[in-house]
Amino acid sequence: MPRIPIFSFGQAQQEAALPRLTGYTPSLSLEGLQLGVDNLRHDVHLSPKFVTQTRSQISRLIVRHGDVEGLLAAEAPQPRQGGHFIGSNAGPKTGVRPVGSELKPLLAEVHSAALNRAKAEGNPSLDVLARVAIIKFLRIELGSQFAQILERCRMTLKSYEGIRAQKALEYRERVAAFQVAKKGILRKTGQELFRTLREIEKETLARTRRSLFGTSHDEQYKLFLNPLIFTADGCDAYVNAEQYVMLGNFDRDPDRFTNVLRIAYEFLQSQNLGLEADPERAINAWLNVPENAQELIGPGTADDATPEERAQKARLAAWLALLDREKLMEYVVASYEAVPLLAEYSPRINAQQLKNALISREERTRVEKLIVEQGKVSRDSLQAAVQRVAGCRGAERGKVAARFLRDFMRYHRDLRNLEALTSAMDNVNLIANDKMRQLSSMNGTLYEFLLPEEQKPSEEKVLRHVIVKADVRDSSRLTRSLLERGMNPASYFSLNFYDPVNKLLSKYGASKVFLEGDAIILAIIEREGEPGLAVGRASVLAREIIEIVRGYNQLLERAGLPGIELGVGISFQDSAPMYLMDGEQRIMISDALNESDRLSSCSKRVRKSMKAMETPFNVYAFQTVPDADVEDSPDDFILKYNLNGIRISEAAFQRLKQEISLELSPLDLPKAWDGEEFHLWSGLVPVGNDIFRKIVVRGSRMPQIDPHNFSVQLWTERWYYEVCSNPAIDAKLEGKAATAK
Repeated sequence: MPRIPIFSFGQAQQEAALPRLTGYTPSLSLEGLQLGVDNLRHDVHLSPKFVTQTRSQISRLIVRHGDVEGLLAAEAPQPRQGGHFIGSNAGPKTGVRPVGSELKPLLAEVHSAALNRAKAEGNPSLDVLARVAIIKFLRIELGSQFAQILERCRMTLKSYEGIRAQKALEYRERVAAFQVAKKGILRKTGQELFRTLREIEKETLARTRRSLFGTSHDEQYKLFLNPLIFTADGCDAYVNAEQYVMLGNFDRDPDRFTNVLRIAYEFLQSQNLGLEADPERAINAWLNVPENAQELIGPGTADDATPEERAQKARLAAWLALLDREKLMEYVVASYEAVPLLAEYSPRINAQQLKNALISREERTRVEKLIVEQGKVSRDSLQAAVQRVAGCRGAERGKVAARFLRDFMRYHRDLRNLEALTSAMDNVNLIANDKMRQLSSMNGTLYEFLLPEEQKPSEEKVLRHVIVKADVRDSSRLTRSLLERGMNPASYFSLNFYDPVNKLLSKYGASKVFLEGDAIILAIIEREGEPGLAVGRASVLAREIIEIVRGYNQLLERAGLPGIELGVGISFQDSAPMYLMDGEQRIMISDALNESDRLSSCSKRVRKSMKAMETPFNVYAFQTVPDADVEDSPDDFILKYNLNGIRISEAAFQRLKQEISLELSPLDLPKAWDGEEFHLWSGLVPVGNDIFRKIVVRGSRMPQIDPHNFSVQLWTERWYYEVCSNPAIDAKLEGKAATAK
């Protein structure tokens, strides 16, 4: 949900003295989804291939982080029908195969399939449901796979008992160490899974989702990028040390979470911040926004130059006084100083032990004994950290206190995010039993998220189609010019137009309807179950056709040959085309064919009049006054201009707005006439895995003109649309975006 100001101030003096705090309450919406057979949860069945391979990958990660590759390689070879445990048939190299390279594309593929399904069904909640279900599955498998590997280790150990005593002793110690290190092994495995999820979100999913659905759902997707996702209860000393601040674990610890939360509440309540009727809700929302720490107390080095800085300094002093009163400050300093020690002394020495050793002489004595037992590890780093904790004074304490409030707010936010995600996971029922899956499916309550190759082959029902016509301008004149030079017009058009376009068809899923002497007509057919991006892909295809011909024209110009000028029309029809048979050949029948012909055309009179005008656009349409005694279609009184441009029908534009997220992108561009009105929209079209193309669409009001002198009489309420092909417009938009950043 969006972050909104919880309060504001009217008087200028209050605005100068009080911080502008914002609140955030995490939530995950699964609205609009059918409940499952238990009428409580949503039934989800994940791809069998994904489930099997991911289990194997998690098993390998646990084996690697648990350092039991050699132990499992010693499993007594015995004939069996299939592996009783996941990964048991992998052989001695189970733990050394590169896991990340196999797991990442698998996770990316199942997430992309879910996102495409959500787009095809027009329901973003489907993608959220898939994300929640996948994380729930991964969390379950972490514990399950650890238990299965531990059992395999025990079975291996049992096979050596009474036969090879020395080996049995060695293996018994390794199994015991594996069991004791469970929390650390699962933490490392979970963090590796988290990094993989974060990478695919950054590299692929975020851009695809924003292209399809815009940015309105971005806030709730942040819940899936939470470092606490794979911790048992959101409390892990090592994760906290690396990501936030290491808090205490036990009730006797003054820096335990509940105690710090109480102090933070007391601090905010004492500052007269204009709390509303429900102060607990307001404070909880404030603590979910780490940026509020900066508003409240600054970086811990506030000056007295402005009223805001003086207020921040006073609040920092109040925060420090609370921490000192509760004897918390030394624990805070020690928490930060313990972080660089973890790499040197853990896991033999617990993270909390290290932190407490920096404060307590008694605990430090115990830790130093453990260090001596390790032999090769020096105590120098520990002693230096003890001195830094004791020597933290003055301004440095202010910086640490400010950092602590910010890091605590980050942890508070992610803890609340984890609670919201856990609540959503409780509402998901992962179906693995075939009988339950069939029951849920028969009742129409099952949500299946399968990989593309697992999806049942549909009847390929055609839902809608798009026609793209690329028409060569003034082809007769061009043909005559080539013949006068003794050149072959057929090979000229083939090499510089038809052949390059043919190479693009498979890239965009387009097919050739037929060729005319000076035009090529293409179709993109949209079938049931597909993402539904036909107009977007047709627009990018048309843009690439224009760019390719532009590139060939530069080569032709250097050779002293005439260039090719085009006009492209894109028409959309929300139904399947019809066909008639001419012998063995199918001939398409569609209103979109005729419309694309009109959209790609260019009136010679208009072209001559527009030639002298400097305009960034390549498409114009003009309405003339119809004769009162002539009963013709209104389109018969439309003059068209399309020179190296791409005109799309209004139906195609409306469909494009459903396919991708189009954002208004105003630009100050030269106008051909006074009073000319146009809008620019920009968006990203996914055309392949990790491949996106930006398009800019212009909508302009159609003028009514006097055809004799081309003067504008009035601006009608009729609009026409162009996919902009002028690279200068793209450059201006990119420059504007860069300036805004």
